[in-house]
Amino acid sequence: MSSSDRRTLLLSFLALAGCGFTPVYGPGGSAEGLRGRIDVGPPVDEAGYVLVRRLEDRLGASEEGDLALTADIRLSEDAVGFLPDGEISRYNVSGRVEWRLTRKGNDTVVATGSEQSFTSYSATSTTVATAFAARDARRRLMVILADRIVADLMTRVP
Repeated sequence: MSSSDRRTLLLSFLALAGCGFTPVYGPGGSAEGLRGRIDVGPPVDEAGYVLVRRLEDRLGASEEGDLALTADIRLSEDAVGFLPDGEISRYNVSGRVEWRLTRKGNDTVVATGSEQSFTSYSATSTTVATAFAARDARRRLMVILADRIVADLMTRVP
């Protein structure tokens, strides 16, 4: 790294510190204020269970929090890869979560959002392996979506 590049980098850090930037996970950051405050609604299926578990891992489990988070999950699966004989070899699993954060007691909406993503899995020659790959893909997708919800909450909720 040249000395002019280093100078530019150091000056950018100085400017960032001067503008009042606070890291999300640092002392006094927005992540600190959300931990243990959000009660995530109960899951209705396996995908919901994985989403709730990941949200509670990231935000802290809470039953006494002052905020409630509800999520509506929609999943779809599309064949995207085919073998020469026409058999499906790869699937995309797409997911969308519409979420809503409200204050407990008066149901005032604090924030709403929508997150979407996708992941893929390969279909193998055995039914059991393909079923496990599909299940793993749905679990990975829920972790991705939960992480996006948390990132959105940390930047938007005071």
